[in-house]
Amino acid sequence: MRTKVAIIGAGPAGLLLGRLLENAGIETVILERRSQDYVLGRIRAGVLEQGTVELLDRAGVGERMHADGLIHDGVEFCFDGDKHRFNFRELIGRTVMVYGQTEVTRDLMQARDASGAKTVYESENVSLHDFDSDKPRVRYVKDGIEHELACDFIAGCDGYHGVSRASVPAGSIRTFERVYPFGWLGILVDRPPVAEELIYAHHERGFALCSMRSPTRSRYYVQVPTDEKVEEWSDDRFWDELRRRVDDETAEHLATGPSIEKSIAPLRSFVAEPLRFGRLFLAGDAAHIVPPTGAKGLNLAASDVGVLADALIEFYADRSPAGIDGYSARVLSRIWKAERFSWWMTSILHTFPDTDTFSRRIQRAEFDYLRSSEVAARSLAENYTGLPI
Repeated sequence: MRTKVAIIGAGPAGLLLGRLLENAGIETVILERRSQDYVLGRIRAGVLEQGTVELLDRAGVGERMHADGLIHDGVEFCFDGDKHRFNFRELIGRTVMVYGQTEVTRDLMQARDASGAKTVYESENVSLHDFDSDKPRVRYVKDGIEHELACDFIAGCDGYHGVSRASVPAGSIRTFERVYPFGWLGILVDRPPVAEELIYAHHERGFALCSMRSPTRSRYYVQVPTDEKVEEWSDDRFWDELRRRVDDETAEHLATGPSIEKSIAPLRSFVAEPLRFGRLFLAGDAAHIVPPTGAKGLNLAASDVGVLADALIEFYADRSPAGIDGYSARVLSRIWKAERFSWWMTSILHTFPDTDTFSRRIQRAEFDYLRSSEVAARSLAENYTGLPI
């Protein structure tokens, strides 16, 4: 079997890349080691930058997003019960949209299924070969039969633990990482959100976030130590802890209920460099991880594949290698800015094990500066809604 671009991974990054290339008449095959139901069952974030919304529109999958997504003009920050709203629309004329990553994935899957483009789910023993030549190949096993896929390029969109980055020779890649000493305990509940926009709360007991997936489904988080067990957290314990960390008005209006999903997500910052190795390109979580504090994970993945799609389209249309030659440097510039913002958000909103009275006063000073300086508020708005690609 042969295709132009072999895409490893059928998450939103791989599916979006496939859709953008398909719209340009470039054939792709996507290989995914999990089942379609498993991929759709992943619970992930749902804050889309304006640029991501525009990219999904370009891909032709934005109809349901615009019908069901929630446009947010800003966010609220809360520090020990003292709350302030940042209005992005007024500050810089931009917004974000709340629309679950699961729904983005579903829209992209349905579009690919409708077009007949090939996706091979439950592909086992995927291996990448000869990507340092002009004839790369991918081998995989499906239903006990070994297959080989010849291609022009390979796009590694298979996540942090995927085979793509692991296939790069150790001496050819450098990684940068910071592991945070806490995680987010999150619950999903079929209750209306406590507010129309996200509330980020700092408290001496730890961080909390009030978020949502729809007008009737809410997502809440509290910071917990990395060794915490989700089984130790009853719903009642979670709600009690969340109330302690938010302001009194928010605590009073929380619509609580039984959780329909509960999990703990560790926090990590990670970047790999470079992101091109001959005919192999890394994108999305295969290339970088950010803490969820800045809502950058899905958005960075989308910007990666937007740049990669344009580079490949340029190659096939004009036989120009300029885009693919510049891919790594271009996306890494934006990745590191997003890493910085996510690190900054994490630093000012969380309580660290070594946080002392001086450190908390510095965090408080940062909050006071943000709400008193339009320049600082505009910087927050610019980064949160998404820097230019």
